[in-house]
Formats: sequence, C-alpha cells, structure tokens
Amino acid sequence: MSRLVVVSNRVGPVRESAKAGGLAVAIVDALRAQGGVWYGWSGDVTPEGTHGMLKTEQAGRISLMTLDIDQADYEGYYAGFSNRTLWPIFHYRLDLAQFDRELEKSYWTVNERFATRLYPMLQDDDVVWVHDYHFLALGAKLRAMGARQPIGFFLHIPFPVPEIIAALPGHAALVRAMLAYDVIGFQTKRDARAFIRYFEEEFGGTATADGHLTVQGRTVRVGAFPIGIDAETFRKFAMSPEAHRQGRRLKSSSEHRCHVIGVDRIDYTKGLVERFRAFSRLLEHYPENRGHVSLLQVAPASREDVDAYVDIREELERITGNVNGRFSDLHWTPIRLITRPLQRRSLAGLYRACQVGLVTPLRDGMNLVAKEYVAAQAEDDPGVLVLSRFAGAAEALDAALIVNPYDIDETAEAIQRAVIMPLDERQDRWRQLFDKVQTEDIRAWYSTFLSALGAAGHDTRDAIPEL
Repeated sequence: MSRLVVVSNRVGPVRESAKAGGLAVAIVDALRAQGGVWYGWSGDVTPEGTHGMLKTEQAGRISLMTLDIDQADYEGYYAGFSNRTLWPIFHYRLDLAQFDRELEKSYWTVNERFATRLYPMLQDDDVVWVHDYHFLALGAKLRAMGARQPIGFFLHIPFPVPEIIAALPGHAALVRAMLAYDVIGFQTKRDARAFIRYFEEEFGGTATADGHLTVQGRTVRVGAFPIGIDAETFRKFAMSPEAHRQGRRLKSSSEHRCHVIGVDRIDYTKGLVERFRAFSRLLEHYPENRGHVSLLQVAPASREDVDAYVDIREELERITGNVNGRFSDLHWTPIRLITRPLQRRSLAGLYRACQVGLVTPLRDGMNLVAKEYVAAQAEDDPGVLVLSRFAGAAEALDAALIVNPYDIDETAEAIQRAVIMPLDERQDRWRQLFDKVQTEDIRAWYSTFLSALGAAGHDTRDAIPEL
C-alpha cells in the first residue's frame, strides 16, 4: 500500500485528534490506515534570519515532521499574504485585502522552502495530499524539483468567482500553479465551478461534465468533496457526563426558556454583527419572546493582531450591551457572549440543550458547527438549524431554515419560525439533516478524495505542466 504524505499548515494532535475535530480526525484516520507522514509548520517562530531544523516525532505508523518559520516569514507569508491577502479575497472581502508584492514574494519563498525540505523525503510510490490556502504553490514547487508522485490539493475555504480573484495582483501565476495538482478539491460545487470558470475565461480552458479540466495540454480533476464530521463520536460527546452537566447548568439557569446558540471564532466572515442585529430585531418585532428567548454566543477571539478582528469584538460587545440594556430584566438576559474557547464535549452539551442553532456566516467554506449541532440533537425532541445560504453546508443541509444573513428581517423571521416550530416538523427536518451528516461524514470525505487522487494520479502523473 502506498504511503500517504499529508501537508497542512499545522500538524497534530494525533493521540487526541477527536478533541481537535475536523481535519485532524480525517488525517489521523487516513494515516493510521495507510501509514505515512504529516508535514507542516511547527507553530514556532524563530528570530529573523534563522530557520529551525526539521523536527520529527513518531506516533505509531505516523511520522510527524515540522519546520519552524522565522519572524520575517511569519509576518510576510502567514500573517501577511495568507491571512491579510488570500483570506479576505477568498471570502469576497476585497475591501479588507492587503495588496503587497513583498508579502506575495514571502509566500512563494516559504512554499518553496517547505517543498525543498519535503522533496528528498518522498518515496516513489507516495501519495501526497496538500491542504488549504497556505500551500497553493507547494505542488508546483515539488513538480519543478522533479516530483512525479500523485499530488492532490483540498481547499478548506471558498474559492471566489473570477471577477474577485482577478483583483489579486499576480493571480494568474498563483492560480495556474495549482494545475500542478492532479486532483483539486473544494467544499462545494459552487467553488469548483468558480475555479473551472476562472480557467475557461483567463486561459481558454475546457472542462467535461465530470470535472476534468484541460488547460494548455494539462488535464486535472476538479470536484466538490464536502468535508464532514465524525458524527458518531460527536453524538457520543453530546451524551457524555460533561455534556449533561453543561446542559443541566444552562437549563437550570433559565428553566422553561428557549435557547438559541451560535458558536464561531471572532472573524469578519462569520456574520456575527449581522446575527446580533437579527436577534435584536426578533425581540423588537416579536415581543412575546422577551423574557423567553435568549442567545448564547460562544465566540473565541482570533488573530487579535488584525485591526478588523478587534473592531468586530468591540462592535459585538457594544450591541450586546445595547440589547441587554433595552430588553433584559432581573431574571432574563437576552444575549450572553462568551469569548473564551470551550471543550468539544461542553459544546456538544450546549448544542443539545439549545432549541435553535444559528449558523449564519457571510461566507464559509463548509462550517462544521452546523453539522455538529445536528449530530448533537435528541431524536425525540430535536432543535432547529437556521443556516446561511453562503455556508458550504447549505448545499447538503437544505432541510435547515436557509437564510440570507445580510437580510436582518429574514433572519429574525427564521429564528421566530424555529422557536415556534411544531415537534413533528422539527423531527422531520432533523431526520433529513442527520441522514446527510451521518452519510457524508469525515471518513466518506477522505476516502472519496483519496480514491479520486489514486485514479487521477495514475492517469496523469506523467503530464506535468511547465510552470
């Protein structure tokens, strides 16, 4: 069996991957099945001009290999081009993107450095799987060094339409570098179509109905491979002692009340300000909810060195104070904002105890909170998922109440509908949602992608593009 080599921005954990969720679960499962290497950034930043040695740790059949980056690379490649340029552009926020050729240069340099350290470690029959926007160019660098192994790429965030990505200086070189991958996977069909349309319009590429994109003699497989969760494990989390304690604590503090929950890190893509305004509108337009319905928002801080994130937190705190000042009484607080992270078992218990799950990003690759909320529900008395049409999860979870998060009134109306929804409708919608979450789980995701990579790599590994 071929060895699997996974490349991602961060590496691990291995022994407690289920606690980390998402990508860690999938990677650890796949690596345990095949054996292989998990390679990426260590998370450590060294003084400028120094680059640490390759660090290696063995965990059963899995080799963890990591590199440090220096302060200049952190500021240019990671905090700079990756998160101040690519992240906002890929989330349709050109107004927040920082365009700087020096940042772009740092990005290419670090991709080359990671490829340079990885290439000598590759074996002839390896299968390489690269993840996310930090390493768009890594495959092209490996090919330039002579790598002929099947190499796949999966983007965890949205891919923007050509009109957006074309605003990026140097977009042609960066996006064309992705053709070095044999399989290019996206969260949704919408993202895959946007990628194909880019090459049709910019390079005269052609695509077949089954997603084989041909550009200047190079053919790659492009497709949607929606990531899932470990549904059974998360369902067990929701029934664990810690989850029960959290649920009881919430209910005892506000017995016979309806709880709406949101769980997102503070980020301008998550639509938190719009969500808070929609909840305020609910209390204004449906006054019967005052004293009865409350919003619990778990929003851990992230990237606090970026001004836009600081501004969002301040705005959330301002809206919370305003709404609570206008509507609260001695026995009821409309909005509770928690800005520290909670353990996944605790979150599972809160999901199960809340009658409405509010997942309303302005743009999201997938959003696994939506799937976790569904998995955590009690079958006999499930809650209702209110879901943004701009979350990747909306393609499959169409039995949720789908909303436009920019439309404050529509979102408020959907929350009201969820609050008063009869039991039989809640159960019917939940069954449809849980069937999707259970079927399209994390193992189905990585198995489908690696199967496609195995087939595509076998057919195209000799047709390497000149980049």
